[in-house]
Amino acid sequence: MANTKRQKRKICFVITSFIHYSRGLFILEELKNRSDVELHIVISGTALLAKYSSKFAYVKNILEREGYNNLHELYFNLEGDSHLTKAKTAGVGIIEFSTFFHHLKPDIVVLRGDRFEVLSAAVAAAYLQIPIAHIEGGDVTGSIDESVRHAITKLSHLHFATNEDARKRILRLGENPKYVFNFGSPEIEVVQRIINGNHHVDFSQTGSGAPFDIKQDFLMVMYQPVTSETERLAEYTKIILAAVRETALPALWFWPNFDTGAEEISHTLRVFRDQVKEHKIRFMRYLPPRDFIWLLKHTRALVGNSSAGIKESSYLGVPVVNIGGRQATRLRAKNVLDVLHKKEHIKKAIEKQIKKNRYQPSKLYFANDTAKKIAQTLAKANLYVQKRFVV
Repeated sequence: MANTKRQKRKICFVITSFIHYSRGLFILEELKNRSDVELHIVISGTALLAKYSSKFAYVKNILEREGYNNLHELYFNLEGDSHLTKAKTAGVGIIEFSTFFHHLKPDIVVLRGDRFEVLSAAVAAAYLQIPIAHIEGGDVTGSIDESVRHAITKLSHLHFATNEDARKRILRLGENPKYVFNFGSPEIEVVQRIINGNHHVDFSQTGSGAPFDIKQDFLMVMYQPVTSETERLAEYTKIILAAVRETALPALWFWPNFDTGAEEISHTLRVFRDQVKEHKIRFMRYLPPRDFIWLLKHTRALVGNSSAGIKESSYLGVPVVNIGGRQATRLRAKNVLDVLHKKEHIKKAIEKQIKKNRYQPSKLYFANDTAKKIAQTLAKANLYVQKRFVV
């Protein structure tokens, strides 16, 4: 091989939700622009489902407009919101990813995060002896996501932690230090590079519920299901709705992701939207990164349990009211105020954070040239298949 021209490395980047696209924006751009990479992007999971996207956020359409080629779609999500449905979806996903990877034969598969569809891709690639690169391993949270994330770590070969604590945990899981990197969090680089952009959202054309005037002060709410608390999600959602409504500020409330319990939350929100009069909440789907970051930058506070409150908001200094245990043990900055699912606690925390206005921006998850370093490593690292536990 030393005397022959080196072939391009075939890299398959898996996107199973819109957030994977928005947080991997500049990694994809770096890979697309490399002459030594043949980039393939497989879109699956909720990234293909209209009910979880706004008309502005169809991933394939966005990627096509940005000049990406080799786009593939895998449909395997089963309808339903139970633990059984998610388990079966993960099983079907293994079948679909196995077939796809078998025909594509990538040199490496790139995965992000901790969703059940991502676990499907990891299992399929591992059994086909395809090296796996995993972004955001080593984090600790407070739900089934943590177990899935660590399982993906043990199936993966290259590890891109987003902070030093996470890198050290990956090493304690027995991974080879030569292949464990902390280049910072890709989503923080996205924030850094587009923070001064403008928004292009026409709120008369997207979302539902109350009218929204972007010139007014407003809250943002991102409340996601916790799979171990599905029986109480409707109750919890009603509590948060009541607390947010009593603050009297307009709010942009983003619909939940596709995890178990999402329908409980969504149903509660729909009932509120249709039956409660004179509220000030507009309900939103995912938005393109530039629009979302613009809104996050200008909100008075982010309320809920999203990792955006822990990561992106820390860099922006946005006050956060983090509710419940979904992000319980994730590394956070001083902008986060933790509360239980109690209306008065949530309301008082929101009022306190509004008065605070802004925190000192944190670089807890930031590093220079994150996307470039990840892309360089994906393109150049020596790949291997057989793993060994390193003590």
